[in-house]
Amino acid sequence: MKERQITSSPQGHVLTNVNVWSPDGKWIVYDVRSDVAGSVFDGSRIEAVNVNSGEVKLVYESKDGANCGVATFSPAAMKIAFILGPEHPTADWSYSAYHRRGVIVDFAKPGAAVALDGRDILPPFTAGALRGGSHVHIFSGDGQWLSFTYEDHILATADRSPAAPPCDLNQRNIGISAASKTVSVNKDHPRNHDGSHFTVLVTRTHNQPRPGSDEIQRAFEEGWVGTNGYVKSDGTRQKRALAFQGEVISESGTPVSEVFVVDIPDEVDQPGDGPLQGTSATRPSPPLGTVQRRLTRTADRKHPGISGPRHWLRSSPDGARIAFLMKDDDGIVQLWTISPSGGPMAQLTHSQWSIESAFTWNSDGSAIACVIDRSVFLINSQTGKLTRLTPPTDLAAAPLPEACAISPDGKQIAYVRNITSDGISHNQIFVVTVPSH
Repeated sequence: MKERQITSSPQGHVLTNVNVWSPDGKWIVYDVRSDVAGSVFDGSRIEAVNVNSGEVKLVYESKDGANCGVATFSPAAMKIAFILGPEHPTADWSYSAYHRRGVIVDFAKPGAAVALDGRDILPPFTAGALRGGSHVHIFSGDGQWLSFTYEDHILATADRSPAAPPCDLNQRNIGISAASKTVSVNKDHPRNHDGSHFTVLVTRTHNQPRPGSDEIQRAFEEGWVGTNGYVKSDGTRQKRALAFQGEVISESGTPVSEVFVVDIPDEVDQPGDGPLQGTSATRPSPPLGTVQRRLTRTADRKHPGISGPRHWLRSSPDGARIAFLMKDDDGIVQLWTISPSGGPMAQLTHSQWSIESAFTWNSDGSAIACVIDRSVFLINSQTGKLTRLTPPTDLAAAPLPEACAISPDGKQIAYVRNITSDGISHNQIFVVTVPSH
C-alpha cells in the first residue's frame, strides 16, 4: 500500500470527519487551525489541495477579526460549506457555540461566501432562520440539504434570576438547511442576516429528561441516513433522515449517549406543535411530520452507551445500517451497527485493539475506514475483517483521530499526521491507496 504526504507547508491542516473530497476526487478541502486537534478556532483560511499535483488553492480567507474552519464538500457539486465566526467581534458577540454561522463558497468563485443559515435574534423571530450558531455542516447525498449542530443565543443569554420568567435551557440540537427556499429577515440587529437555505431544528430536547425515558438533553454528532434515505420496514422509502447521538438519563441518573434517528418530512416549512422559530422562552420546534426515535438501549451493559473517540454516526450508502462505536465487555472500542428501523445491535469488529478515530464508509458500502493501532485500517462491512493499510508508527506521528475519509471512488483514504520538521510540528495531510479487490 502506498502512502503519500500531499501537504508540506509549515501551517496547520485540519480535516473534517467526512466529505473532505471533491466530487471528482481530485481535491481535498481543509482549514488551517493551528492546534493538533483543531479545538482552537483560530484558522483564517479554507484551502484545498490537489491530490495529484499538490497544487494548493485558496478557497476563502476570513477578514475583520473572523475565523473560519470545518470545511466540507458537497457530494454533488463543487461547493464547500464551512463555519464562519463573527466579523468585527465585540465583547458581547465573540466566537462561541451560539455565535457562528454556516457559509457556502463555489469552488469556481473563491472568496465569495454566501450565508447558508439566516439569523434573526430579535422578536418576532423569523421562521426558517436561526437565533444562534451552527456547526459542522454536512451536505446530504443529493447536495440539496445540509445538517448541523446548533446552540441558541436567546436561551444562552437569557435572564436566569429567580424573578425572571422561566425559559428553556440552551441545549445542543440538530438542524437542517434546505435549498427549497431562501430566507429574508429584518435587519433590526447588526448580527441579523439573510440565508440562502430554509433552516429549522429537527430534534427535540428536554430541560430535565425523565430518568429511564427516551427524552434527551443533548442531540449531537449526526449523520445522514443513506445517500437517498432508507427503506422502512413497511417497504416505503423515507427519503431524508438523520442518525444522531442522543443523551438520555438512565434510571440511576447517569447520562448515557444512545443511537437515535429522526425522520424528516419532504417539506420543512410547516410548524408542528410549536413555532419553527421558537419564542423568547422556548427552543425552536421541529416541523410538522418530524419523528424522533430511539434505537439503542445500552444502560444495562457492562460499558453503557456510545463511547470511544469523538465520532459522528455514519450510515451505509443504502441506508440499511447505522454505524457507531461502543466498548465490548472487555472494554475495547468496537464498531457496531443497527438498522434505522430498529432491532438488535450487531457487533461488526472483534479487534484486539480499540478503534481510535472517526470513520467513513466507501461509496458501495463494502468497507469502512478508520484508525486502529496507530494505523489506517479498512474494515470489511460484512465480515468485520481488518486490513492494515499503513504501518504502525510512534504515537506522536500516528494518524490523528479526527478524520479518516475515503475518496468518492473508494480508491484512496485521506487522514492527518502531526509531522515534526526542524523541531516544529504541523499537521500534514496524507493519503493511502486502497488495495484493489
